[in-house]
Parts: sequence; C-alpha cells; structure tokens
Amino acid sequence: MNRILSPQSDFKTLIGLFHEDPTSVGTFVSVDGSDVPEPARGLLDHNEHMTVTVERFHQSPVRVEILQAIAIENWYCREILLRHESDDRVVQYGIVRLNLSLLSEPVREEILARQKPLGRLLIEYNVLRDVRLRELYRVSPGPVLQNVFAISAADECYGRTAIIDCDAVPAIELLEIVPPVS
Repeated sequence: MNRILSPQSDFKTLIGLFHEDPTSVGTFVSVDGSDVPEPARGLLDHNEHMTVTVERFHQSPVRVEILQAIAIENWYCREILLRHESDDRVVQYGIVRLNLSLLSEPVREEILARQKPLGRLLIEYNVLRDVRLRELYRVSPGPVLQNVFAISAADECYGRTAIIDCDAVPAIELLEIVPPVS
C-alpha cells in the first residue's frame, strides 16, 4: 500500500510521508500536558488551530512555507514551516495530510495554491471544524529540526499530533512542532 494512503496518523506515519527515517526529524517521547513547560504547553496543549495560537503568542501574522508536497488520488500532504511575517523566524514545523474530497472546491483550490496556512483557510471559508489533540511529545531534534529551527541536538522541542474534523468527519491529520521559546 502507498505510504500516503495508510490509515494510521501517528507521528511516524506522518514523518514517513517525507522522510525515510523518523529520527531525521527527531526522537519523540509521549508526554502528559503537565510535563510540557510553558510556553510550549500553551502553544500545543489545546484543541485550537495552531495558526491562530502561534499568531496570538507571537503577536504577528504568520505565513506558510511549503518544503515538500505530494498528492495521490484525494490525498494531499505537505511538510511546512510557519514563519513570523515581520522577521521571517520559523515558529512551527509541521506535516499535514488531508482528504481533499471532504472539502469544498474553493477550499481545495486555496490549499493547492499553497499561499496561506491551512488553519487560516478553514477559518476564512467557515468550514465547520473541530480540532482534536491526540498526543503531546517531547522531541529531541534530529537534523531536519536542527536545520529549520537553527538549534543544536541538545535543544529540546515539543510537538503534538492532532486530527481536524471538517463538518464532523475526520479530514486532516497533523504533526506540529514548535521550536524552543525563551
């Protein structure tokens, strides 16, 4: 079976869409919300869109940068960075896999145009959505995260997996990781 069509949505499966070895992104340890220090806990331990959360925290709009994207049948996947608009700083690394058949044509077209963060698009098009946090992680960064966040292997990051239901149907799977924030 093709990797993109796998029914699993854990971090290894999502990373596997773009990287042969999950440890190239990082080593993940599942943690409780109480084990995630602030401000990472406030950025990740919730059932909201990360776009809104990071914009509120950083007090600035963010823009999306697509690192890689693949599409097979009704599935579209992309590896992304969210960057602070004012200084271009990376504020989130992520991988998203979504079922385009569950979204309206205008939403699909905007997603495939690759110009706006996914959360912003779903809000702008008033898609009935429910973000469900699945799991939180402490992440020891591998070469991918070290490069995109400009950090060392000794730095600790935190991330999460989540599902977004669109119109009450699971449509979008997410892996979202934030850099160390002081």
